[in-house]
Amino acid sequence: MPKIQEKYETMVVYSLKNGEEQIEGLKQKFTALVESGATLVSVNEWGKRRLAYPINYENDGYYVLYCYDCKPDFPKEFERVLNITEGVIRFLTVLRLEAPPKEEGEAPAVLAPPPEIKSEVVEEEVEKTEEVAEVAAQESADDDGEE
Repeated sequence: MPKIQEKYETMVVYSLKNGEEQIEGLKQKFTALVESGATLVSVNEWGKRRLAYPINYENDGYYVLYCYDCKPDFPKEFERVLNITEGVIRFLTVLRLEAPPKEEGEAPAVLAPPPEIKSEVVEEEVEKTEEVAEVAAQESADDDGEE
């Protein structure tokens, strides 16, 4: 049986080129769009932040996180509208696995993998590291013997 409602969050980065009036208008537009097609849980404004790398010759963007509950087909429509809207630099939609942040500007907590998965991954990495160290030691010993 398919799920009727899913929990999503969409991070949107707005351009700062056209001023704060445009950003405010876009925030209101997308808040209304989410409210019309989903149940809006929260809108968290992270504000102006430096981008990791320049996008369209812009170094800064205005970040807003929309948390909402909806049917699985709504995020695709929401992303389609974001994609064709001038003033949106980037966006990313993901399934939300936890409750949204309570305060504005607060980033959601990062989910850690379950302990059983974490320990397996760590053990595998330790084994790989030991194997690489053994091979390096063997190669070093072979090089010393040749001289």
